[in-house]
Amino acid sequence: MFSYYLAATLARLADEMVAFTLVLLVLDRTGSPALAGLTGAAYALPAIVTGPLLGAWLDRTPHRRSALAANQATLGAVMIALLLVVGNSPHWIAPALAAVAGATLPMVSGGFTSMLPSLFRPDRLARANSFESVSFSAAAIAGPATAATITAAVSVDAAVVVIVVTAGLSIVAIGRLPALPPSGAGGEPFLVSVVGGLRHLAHTPRLRASTITTTLLMGFTGMLLIALPLHMVELGRPESAAGYLWTAVELGSVTTALLLGRLQSRWPPEYVVMLSVSAYGLALITWPLAPSLAVLLVLALLAGLLEGPTLPAMFAARQRYSPESLQGRVSTTAASLRVGASALGQATAGLLVPSLGARATLLVVGGGLLVAAGIGRLSVLNAKVPAHA
Repeated sequence: MFSYYLAATLARLADEMVAFTLVLLVLDRTGSPALAGLTGAAYALPAIVTGPLLGAWLDRTPHRRSALAANQATLGAVMIALLLVVGNSPHWIAPALAAVAGATLPMVSGGFTSMLPSLFRPDRLARANSFESVSFSAAAIAGPATAATITAAVSVDAAVVVIVVTAGLSIVAIGRLPALPPSGAGGEPFLVSVVGGLRHLAHTPRLRASTITTTLLMGFTGMLLIALPLHMVELGRPESAAGYLWTAVELGSVTTALLLGRLQSRWPPEYVVMLSVSAYGLALITWPLAPSLAVLLVLALLAGLLEGPTLPAMFAARQRYSPESLQGRVSTTAASLRVGASALGQATAGLLVPSLGARATLLVVGGGLLVAAGIGRLSVLNAKVPAHA
């Protein structure tokens, strides 16, 4: 459905630009990696709390479109405020404003995805998941590259303005989505439904394995948002050049997602997640060896090709191991964990990179992904497929 992917991709494009532009804005105006990491973390951390709550509400409300539009309106307003205050006010104000926008962030990563089982027949879900992955990757390709190009050619302030415009366009596209009836929860008390979603995630081994692995993936790769701009300086390039590395990763990712989408249904999705995250980690370990940006771009493209199966398999795991009545809660809760982990990764990198250096931090990220896949494997040992899978 074109209207769905247009709305979702525009919203995700704005979000991907925010994650990169916030770092550039704070570094440009304050020169503080610690504040850049803290502001990025503040944008993402509220999702840990709000994700399960928003998911439970999405499962029981007919007003999904309004919720998705409100998220984008809030994002636009906060970015305008940040443009005015960063570097011109006490440092705590920037993280506080970022936290306001981040409170509804799970809507972008999980709120849209939870609609897929209602919009597509079961026999079309595998293909829908591949295109959903492409939506994420297309936004991740265009977001950092757009932010980097606009920052280099004009200014980081101009990149913030583009985010505001993109958020406004996404609101228009969201208005064209179909109204969907509540998918579950019925007359169940709200907090009981929240706990039900959390319990399902924790007590379903194969879903838990996928969730743990991808959550840790986001935590370690969140460190790259701080490490890569500073690594560019070590290579004699401007900080904004890091955006092109993210673009190369996502180009590889979207290529694999499109070419292997149907083949993935032959293997349990949680194992596809663990294998692709392991391969991604091994690829990242080679990045500090690159003598130039050109070589690093090739390595980034290769890393993306290896990481590409992760997102479609993650979506498939949520759908295969969860009933439709739990899709909203599972999607937004898992998304909130991923976003929160990314925030912690950024905050950690803000403290780690100045002491270890960007190259050593890249090695930490690569090794961490291997550990993430190993932990996921341990969590699924002796697991049985649930009856509704």
